[in-house]
Amino acid sequence: MIETLLNKPYWVIDFLPEQVPDGSAGQFFAVEEYYLREPALSTLRRRFTDILLKLNCYYDFQVCAADSEEFVRNPAPDILASRILDTQENLCILLPREDALITLDRDDTCMTVYNPSETLLNRLRLLATAEGLFLWQP
Repeated sequence: MIETLLNKPYWVIDFLPEQVPDGSAGQFFAVEEYYLREPALSTLRRRFTDILLKLNCYYDFQVCAADSEEFVRNPAPDILASRILDTQENLCILLPREDALITLDRDDTCMTVYNPSETLLNRLRLLATAEGLFLWQP
């Protein structure tokens, strides 16, 4: 099921409002590296955590490490937060009734949302905005 969803249209929740064009004169890689180090990494991960915890109020979640298919259904908020903040594993969050998937890789500054419905996109847009993040489609 995950493999199928990974081939669907996707959106990203990111600290930038749109993709940086190739050949940009800016310092994208230096800025990205900054966000992948502490303390900026913890701040970004906390924002992702807040989005996902709030989203779990609306949707059933099934969570697993990306290299596993052992899902945990609706993990306790403190356990889900711990897994997101830990940054040692890549996570997959399946929303079965929406037929959608959210991935969070330890080496990324964004979350990726595959196959979102309009309702899910609208909720994510509101939650991302509240956290100072952006939702866009590459």
